[in-house]
Amino acid sequence: MDLIAQTVQWLFDPAHWQGPNGVQVRLFEHVALSGLSLVLAVAAALPLGLWIGHTGRFSWWIVGSANAWRALPSFAVIGLLIPFTTVLDPNLGFTLYPTLVAMVVLAGPPILVNTYQGIAGVDRDLVEAARAMGMKERQILTGVEIPIALPVLATGIRSAAVQVIATATLGAAFGFGGLGRLIILGDANQNNGELFGGVVLVAALALTTLGLFVLLERRLTSPGLATRTAG
Repeated sequence: MDLIAQTVQWLFDPAHWQGPNGVQVRLFEHVALSGLSLVLAVAAALPLGLWIGHTGRFSWWIVGSANAWRALPSFAVIGLLIPFTTVLDPNLGFTLYPTLVAMVVLAGPPILVNTYQGIAGVDRDLVEAARAMGMKERQILTGVEIPIALPVLATGIRSAAVQVIATATLGAAFGFGGLGRLIILGDANQNNGELFGGVVLVAALALTTLGLFVLLERRLTSPGLATRTAG
């Protein structure tokens, strides 16, 4: 039986979708980890990106540091964190927390950089006009800059989400579940159907997430702005 047939047979076998180690459980674990990582990254990076984009303060240093963080291998970050997180929690400190922190570190830079670029790229004449009208700085940020920069902000979050979903599989090497567990077990058991079934599921989840964010970005781009950009 060829590789594609083995993969399809494994994916469509109902037995693999049931029980505590079934695909639906692994899928839930993967989505939960990725979603929590993304929420924490947005909570940390978005406000900072808005602040430096609006004020311009320390932007060169913060953006440069964020770009440097992108070079950190997620697998290495997980490995470096384990000795510290296991002290805090002997159970989850080995399986969950290192992967979660590594995914936040992975997701933060694209969110921060895109947020900064989106806000900083708003036409300064519009900002000055808003100030001349008596708008306060917070009102300018929320009422002028953020609405115009929303598509760029969404692109940063989209990039972070796809990267996290694809990379969260690394956590399985340290005992975490998720779809990466299927890949690890398939390789260990020399079960190509399970191995490549896990790969297909991760790819499908990443592409689905990408598609949903693309639809969201289209909704955030007003027809007026789209026409202006095209012209």
